[in-house]
Amino acid sequence: MEKKLKTGSLCVRAGYKAKNGEPVEVPIIQSTTFKYDDSEEMAMLFDLKKTGYFYTRLQNPTNDAVAAKIAALEGGVGCVLTSSGQAANFYALFNICEAGDHFVTSNEIYGGTYNLFGVTLKKLGIECTFVSQDASEEEIQAAFRPNTKALFGETISNPGCAVLDLEKFARIAHRNGVPFIVDNTFATPVNCRPFEWGADIVTHSTTKYMDGMATQVGGAVVDSGDFDWMAHADKFPGLTTPDDSYHGLTYVKAFGKMGYTTKLVAQLMRDLGSIPAPQNCFLLNLGLQTLHLRVERHCQNAQRVAEFLSNHPKVAWVHYSGLEGDKYHELACKYLPNGSCGVLSFGLKGDRETAIRWMDSLQMVHIATHVADARSCVLHPASHTHRQLSDEQLRQAGIAPDLIRLSVGIEDIDDIIDDINQALDKI
Repeated sequence: MEKKLKTGSLCVRAGYKAKNGEPVEVPIIQSTTFKYDDSEEMAMLFDLKKTGYFYTRLQNPTNDAVAAKIAALEGGVGCVLTSSGQAANFYALFNICEAGDHFVTSNEIYGGTYNLFGVTLKKLGIECTFVSQDASEEEIQAAFRPNTKALFGETISNPGCAVLDLEKFARIAHRNGVPFIVDNTFATPVNCRPFEWGADIVTHSTTKYMDGMATQVGGAVVDSGDFDWMAHADKFPGLTTPDDSYHGLTYVKAFGKMGYTTKLVAQLMRDLGSIPAPQNCFLLNLGLQTLHLRVERHCQNAQRVAEFLSNHPKVAWVHYSGLEGDKYHELACKYLPNGSCGVLSFGLKGDRETAIRWMDSLQMVHIATHVADARSCVLHPASHTHRQLSDEQLRQAGIAPDLIRLSVGIEDIDDIIDDINQALDKI
């Protein structure tokens, strides 16, 4: 029996094993299509009766190797890579929801996801109810309806840095016979594996820590394989009843634990696309190889920055679960014992203009919409990523209008703190 590798080794080794005389790095198969000599073999691929490659929109060897690595890191049975994190969250839900359906989500989620769920999906006839993730189980339960198909949350919220009570959300979801979907982008599987706490499906914006160098945009949907779709067959007909577009094939019956991911590829990718380019997946894999090293440094640096800011007279408040007095410190100790992430949020004494002046005074740390990069960067969500939301909507999403999101990079910690401090001296 092959030895089960630990996380750091999986980051480097999982998903691809070079044979004798083959490249040690995952090769880039930059081809749209694949040639066959036998027409019948091609037909079997289209009927899902045989595995193989025929068109990159559905499968590609480079993409599949990287997907297998992410599945191994999360402890899932399968993974589908997408062209962005937004596409991953869309596919994760659209794979089980259709017009007339409903799902429940934490309101402390990324602004783009908030808009996707509250506006765009509504146009497709899929409604959602936003709840406070800190609400009691009874309050969250009250948001469920007979047509509710999923419960969604973020392990660590972007940008509020709230830590989700994974076991509580899993209990509520399973009590209602629906999967618990969690976006694990900020924690990464290095610091948290949500499947071990009851989650059923995990999503990622691979653009963030997994890439780590701001070189590619991508996403991932990982299935645990543990949710019993057939036990709730009436809720999920797309998985448990015949698909006319595939000659009456029933995904869960035909593919078992791989039914969810197979449907996502065979149906949604077939019809909607949103695939990552093989070149992008190659770059993503380079980032994954150092993920375990970078995440540790991000967390060490962020802890130092959070402590510095929490003791500065011009800082009004700091949210970072690594701080003992933080609201989510206890949950972080439970779910994120090795560290949360490199992102923290804080507010300055003053108004919105104070935040803008401080950011404009930074010399090394740069203003960017990106986050979870090797380079330290900063953003004021109310002015940038969440500017489509009113102050009331911002607060409902757990985002104070004065909130500054600081993504602490892996530069020397003294240089990071010196830059933050010199900018504070100018406000």
